Amino acid sequence: MITTESRPTAAASEALVRAFFDAYRRQDVDTMTDLCSDNADFSYVPYEVWGKQRVLRGDGKVKTVGKTIWTGLVNSFPDLTNTVHTVDANDAGDVVVTCDIGGTQQLAWGLAEPRGKGFSEPHLFVFHVDDAGEIDRISAYWDGAGINRQLGHLEVD
Repeated sequence: MITTESRPTAAASEALVRAFFDAYRRQDVDTMTDLCSDNADFSYVPYEVWGKQRVLRGDGKVKTVGKTIWTGLVNSFPDLTNTVHTVDANDAGDVVVTCDIGGTQQLAWGLAEPRGKGFSEPHLFVFHVDDAGEIDRISAYWDGAGINRQLGHLEVD
């Protein structure tokens, strides 16, 4: 957490988001959520899990939906990691990150049965850092079909 009286600089926002990805690489979900405000918004745009009577989507709050998704990912992919390629920040608190996220599946993830296959897929993250120096919004985008193909999970309607 950044402790300043004024809006964090672009450099401070970038450092905060890099700390988030360092925690993600260590699979430290508690630290990932601690870097976020209590009411931080969360949107994993391509995330959907279809059930018999409902569809779960990756939209909500970091400390509820986000933490649950991250914990599930770490459990299903015990070697889950990320490689950050670019981090672009501005003085308005916007931070955009391109990275690859990947791992080897050991437990079921959504509807994908574990086959011991791995994935590595480019991701785009858009963060916002608030005036208190905490992440108050996370959105992420990726090709879910690409991940499913790599894991050997093909859905047919």
